[in-house]
Amino acid sequence: MKDDQERKIALVTGGASGLGFAIAEKFVQNNIFTILIGRNEQRLEKACEQLGELTTAITFDLNKLSDIPKLVSDIKQKFGRIDILVNNAGINAKKPLIEVTDQEFHEVILTNLSSVFSLTREVSKVMLKQKKGCIINISSMAAQYGIPKVIAYTAAKSGIEGMTKAMAVELSPDGIRVNCIAPGFIATDMSAKALNNDPDRKNKVLSRTPMGKLGLPSDIGDAAYFLASDDAKFITGIVIPVDGGNSIGF
Repeated sequence: MKDDQERKIALVTGGASGLGFAIAEKFVQNNIFTILIGRNEQRLEKACEQLGELTTAITFDLNKLSDIPKLVSDIKQKFGRIDILVNNAGINAKKPLIEVTDQEFHEVILTNLSSVFSLTREVSKVMLKQKKGCIINISSMAAQYGIPKVIAYTAAKSGIEGMTKAMAVELSPDGIRVNCIAPGFIATDMSAKALNNDPDRKNKVLSRTPMGKLGLPSDIGDAAYFLASDDAKFITGIVIPVDGGNSIGF
């Protein structure tokens, strides 16, 4: 891997399924060696089998913040560089505000926000030495407008968008671009299950999406690849909704 200076190296957290898998798939299709990071070893192995030889997987719990520096150090030592980081891993908890415990709130913040900060901090150290890099954070419509019963998720994703801007201002002078994708309602197994069990919610989603349909995971993959490519070389600090117009729908 160290001998191939032309091929970029990407890290994608939560890359074994859903949007993370779609992003990894797009990267691999464009000759980017992609390291998938996640907690489920079997799911990671299956994803690597599907994606082929330009992938490898690391089973790792990003909630163990104190172990993240070693994770990044080991990746740098083995692969020589890190060109792209996609912070995609996340969890959600759907519950009325007044029923959410401090522990439940903390768990979502830890996975969706604190671990993103810690991983980005360590990867930034590698990218600063390279004088080049691309960081892509994944937000949500929950940070664009109010959605009930996802208070912790909303807080975390709002934090992600704020961090994206602050990181971009600090890192971009040294050649590291930081951007964010805010997916709309995308047709994944998880969203299909949630929306199919809640017809009113599904109708509301579709009625306020001007394009009148759910997006595809590949739509997010395409956006991530664009932001990671040289075509986006003068783009940093943005939050780009990929949502069929949902964020501006009426």
